Amino acid sequence: MLHPMDFLALQSIHKSLTDIPGSFYFISWDFTSDPCNFAGVYCSGDRVIALNLGDPRAGSPGLFGHIDPAIGKLTALAEFTLVPGRVTGPLPPTISQLRYLRFLAISRNFISGEIPAGIGQLKGLRTLDLSYNQFTGKIPWSIGSLPALTNVILCHNKLSGSIPRFGSKSLTRLDLKHNYISGTVLQDFVPPSIRYLSLSWNRLSGPVDRVLARLYRLNYLDLSLNRFSGSIPGIVFAFPLSNLQLQRNLFTGPVLPVHQARIPIVDLSFNRLSGQISPLLASVQVLYLNNNRFMGQVPSVFVERLLEASLHVLYLQHNYLTGISLNPTVPIPVRCSLCLQYNCMVPPVQTPCPLKAGKQKTRPTGQCIEWKG
Repeated sequence: MLHPMDFLALQSIHKSLTDIPGSFYFISWDFTSDPCNFAGVYCSGDRVIALNLGDPRAGSPGLFGHIDPAIGKLTALAEFTLVPGRVTGPLPPTISQLRYLRFLAISRNFISGEIPAGIGQLKGLRTLDLSYNQFTGKIPWSIGSLPALTNVILCHNKLSGSIPRFGSKSLTRLDLKHNYISGTVLQDFVPPSIRYLSLSWNRLSGPVDRVLARLYRLNYLDLSLNRFSGSIPGIVFAFPLSNLQLQRNLFTGPVLPVHQARIPIVDLSFNRLSGQISPLLASVQVLYLNNNRFMGQVPSVFVERLLEASLHVLYLQHNYLTGISLNPTVPIPVRCSLCLQYNCMVPPVQTPCPLKAGKQKTRPTGQCIEWKG
């Protein structure tokens, strides 16, 4: 038989939540039978060790109501998940009583209030996913001290304050995008084990060159739509990245990869980058360098890769480029996109550009003379 404390806790949790019309998750929750046979309830001996609330099938409606503080009575719980739905209210502080909890995923609901600092007491926690909710306040610094964390996903909330230092040596994913987080990032705020890092759509500032230089295992990096400044370290282009998103910041200086960049997608647009475009970027498949301060000739290797259709997108508009070796009679492959307008040259070919690029084909001569001087 189920432990009486767990039995009563499940009753309280059931009373606080209801199926959204079209969902039939709670149909099996008949307390005249064994709760270990309920949908989403998994037991070991007489204790509940996993609780997955809601029908996990994609597209099925979720639950509404709130999470009852009785969740803290399930003291043997190792896994707690809640499917997307319309659950509101705070995440109960009693969650800190679940000392065996390893996996906590409550995503795509309307949970509000602050993240309980007591989560920092869950020393075995590996995955923390509170994404797509309405959490406010700061990320508790106690969470950063958790030694076993591998995944922290707090994106699409209303979190503010600064980013704590995450000390787990096994952390591989940190996703904080779409919040109101501000301040600078500590040089060692994440360990070198990190592979996925997204801080986009926040209010972060300051240089990150020393931060990035040590994250050599990254395969995804998105720092876009912040206020980061300083230079972009050339070593980043040698990382095993599948995607590099640094657009819409305040990065300055030249872009100097240490060797041929093999990253499929690179977006450095809407910064203050300058100097000549490095030919080592020509091996990128989708490259956005627009709305910067690049100058000089476009290296011929870019034209070669564009014509052979290995470079799919090359956006260079709104810079101070002075020329490109492109024969106007040679057709550009249909699947490739090139935009050259609003530079210090007359584009040799007329190619479709984004509407945001404007209608002017070339930059005013006065601007080009002033910039060159």
